[in-house]
Amino acid sequence: MEIKLHFSKANYWYVALAVLCGILSNLSRAYRWNYMLGAMRYRPAFKNNIMAVYIAYLMNLFIPRSGEVSRALVLDKYEGVPFEKGFGTIISERVADSVILLTLILITFGLQFQKLSEYLQGVISFSGVYLLLILLTVGIFAIGILYFQRKTRLAQKIFSFLKGVKEGVWSILKMKQKWPFIFHTLFIWAMYFAMFYIVIFALPETASISLAAALTGFVVGGLVIAFTNGGFGSYPIALAGILLLFDVPETAGTAFGWIVWTSQTITTMVFGVLSFFMLPVLNKT
Repeated sequence: MEIKLHFSKANYWYVALAVLCGILSNLSRAYRWNYMLGAMRYRPAFKNNIMAVYIAYLMNLFIPRSGEVSRALVLDKYEGVPFEKGFGTIISERVADSVILLTLILITFGLQFQKLSEYLQGVISFSGVYLLLILLTVGIFAIGILYFQRKTRLAQKIFSFLKGVKEGVWSILKMKQKWPFIFHTLFIWAMYFAMFYIVIFALPETASISLAAALTGFVVGGLVIAFTNGGFGSYPIALAGILLLFDVPETAGTAFGWIVWTSQTITTMVFGVLSFFMLPVLNKT
């Protein structure tokens, strides 16, 4: 009941402004993509990039990490960009974004080391580490088999695919517009933070928290989304836990998490579904 009360008294003008920031970040991501694709002499239409990005986010809500594949498939089908090369550029994107996220994590730990340590002690599980080690072992074993069977037709196809992926990955170093790429990368993350920070003012209980507290919540929330199925259910709980360390009541923190997550998820679903249906319509010719 208390969470519903928080929802009822929230100022949704702030939420609408946060949603706009989320849309701007996706438009910037779609525009930034062409810098890497251009290094391989591909010039996809901006509208197709936008729809590919939204379809990718929509797919990620249901099947984690499937969005990267669907995004590359869209450009393969509608723009003639080979799947492996498009997929390679997406990997490069993720590397660039990971550098920004890692920087934010280091800044946050520097500002809030004590509180983050308290929070993470009860959250971190080593199951993810074990899973990573298993996948790494399987990957090395598979590469070994491919190497010794490299003359077979299947192995040649796989090596050809990997060569295309490599070309896509290296496109980030070949592109001429490096500074515009950096600008868009910083702009995307500024909009990510803005769409989180602005919602803070939608609730009286969170409106007075510090910028450092907001950054801490943003980083924790980003990690939760990255390592779960879009943060469904876990995102509000994680935010409630971290905001509790900054004297925000648990019910208010949970409501805040649900407002942030729900507003952005609904936007993603609406634009993702529209993109899914409009993509073939706008590319009939």
